[in-house]
Amino acid sequence: MTNSHHNFNTIANPEAEKAKCPPPFSLRLTYEERARLDAERGDKSLAAYIRERLFGSDAAPRKRRGNSPVQDKEALGRMAGALGQSRLSQNLNQLAKAVNSGSLLVTPETEAELKEACREVSEMRAELLAALGKVPGSEP
Repeated sequence: MTNSHHNFNTIANPEAEKAKCPPPFSLRLTYEERARLDAERGDKSLAAYIRERLFGSDAAPRKRRGNSPVQDKEALGRMAGALGQSRLSQNLNQLAKAVNSGSLLVTPETEAELKEACREVSEMRAELLAALGKVPGSEP
């Protein structure tokens, strides 16, 4: 690194010497070029596709973050669809308002329905966690 680069980096960013990654590279594309890349990349990220095209098998592998490991996209899609079609959030909000106002009449039938709703929410949670490759009760 030359002195001029060192001085600029130190002034602009005192932590520059400790940086683990080089700064990102920006590239301007026409709308048509971007559309072509998006169409050709398939399921890959645009960055991964461009690196693969530039460097082929010499492209350095990237570390995976692992913070969104969708194991079962189909199950995740089913869950998202089921939640989208349900009125679960609205119904829970109405229940919470009724409880807070003291107007919820708790009969054996109401209690059974609430327990059933809790069971269904627990099942959805377990399916969602499974689709994400997580085990219920494990650390995030």
